Amino acid sequence: MSPLSWLVALDLDGTTLAEDGSVSAAVLEQIRRLDAAGHHVVITTGRSAATTIPVLTQLGIGPEYLICSNGAVTLRRTGSAYRRERVVRFDPGDTLRAIRSHLPGVRFAVEDENGTYRFTAAFPAATTGLDHHMVRVPFEDLLLRPATRVVAISPEHDAAEFAAVVQRMGLRQVTYAMGWSSWLDIAAEGVDKARAGEEVRVRLGIRRERVMAVGDGHIDLELLRWAAEHGRGVAMGNAPAELLAVANEVTGTVHEDGLAVVLATLPT
Repeated sequence: MSPLSWLVALDLDGTTLAEDGSVSAAVLEQIRRLDAAGHHVVITTGRSAATTIPVLTQLGIGPEYLICSNGAVTLRRTGSAYRRERVVRFDPGDTLRAIRSHLPGVRFAVEDENGTYRFTAAFPAATTGLDHHMVRVPFEDLLLRPATRVVAISPEHDAAEFAAVVQRMGLRQVTYAMGWSSWLDIAAEGVDKARAGEEVRVRLGIRRERVMAVGDGHIDLELLRWAAEHGRGVAMGNAPAELLAVANEVTGTVHEDGLAVVLATLPT
């Protein structure tokens, strides 16, 4: 490995991929250029492994590591296949009950280590898994087995009201982040994209000042804070104020090829 190699941690939706799942020609060119030059492009996403791996074909790369489920699952490539290198599970029971008591109309999707989501009511499949990786179950069934990730949405609440309720819950022994609207992402305590990224960095032997992370949402807060501490934490142009505050660089939006612009600054 070249001492000049970078670890480039890329969020997918809203950063690499547009809302319709497409990738621009400019972004594809830059990702493939960096991959061919020996930089480590590490997809770092809230998606499950089942919905992350197919994107690699679209991108035309086969990185050594993938970080999925917001840091709860790290995959490593062995030959042409990916296997689970690290999986962090937790008992979601107390958290699910607490959220339900504060938000009676909330909808849940609970991911297991295989990337299957069990859900309680109509749920946007594109944000969790493929249709055949989703199973509708009664609420009580969500309490029966360990989870890698819990997603809660409350369509009846606007973003500010939802955030206020979440703050009042005082959730314990879990890590959570707010999504773009009435959306809550929950993992085991201490699990986030940044910690998974740091573990991958150590395994790859990349220097801290050669880390770049690019993201667009609240779930990327810790990732960009980690990257910006010694390297480059880059917020997309449409990122919320909280993300802009921890980033040390800002690029354009996904529709402005902001990712391509910032990737072009890395050497071949």
